[in-house]
Amino acid sequence: MEKGRIIFLNGVTSAGKTSIVEALQERDDVFFYVVANDLFQEMVGDKYLQQNYWKYLSEVIIMMYHTAKLYSDMGKNVLIDGILVEREEIKPHYRQLQDILKDNPLDIVEVYCPLEICRQRNIDRGDRYETQSEEQHALMAENIAYSVRVDTSVQSPEKCADTIVNTLFS
Repeated sequence: MEKGRIIFLNGVTSAGKTSIVEALQERDDVFFYVVANDLFQEMVGDKYLQQNYWKYLSEVIIMMYHTAKLYSDMGKNVLIDGILVEREEIKPHYRQLQDILKDNPLDIVEVYCPLEICRQRNIDRGDRYETQSEEQHALMAENIAYSVRVDTSVQSPEKCADTIVNTLFS
């Protein structure tokens, strides 16, 4: 059985990853199952996240990668809506992702948006704090081998989805 493609949308909060996921799921030419940091974080429970946020988030992120691998192994395409951060609790995060998915077709997409725009999006959303994107940016893994880059400050989610599909599936 041919393995499904795994597309990791990597970017800070409010960069536009989830909007791109939604645009990709509206397409007729390719179907993706979605795994996301936010969805997996909800599996932990607030009590434990408040006790030791990064410990439990780190564990569930690794489980998320194994879930993506399982879907891919079953021939299903997968979108990962996440961020590759290098905190002590999960180091070496980027290498762990590569090791878990070494036998699966993985493409990492840089979802870029200038931090000042992310800051305003955080304020507008109301469910993120103002400087959250900047704090995440400071923790992001370096030297990531991106397959494609999209800029949500100049492209709509639909255009970003087009770029991703046309680059990775043609």
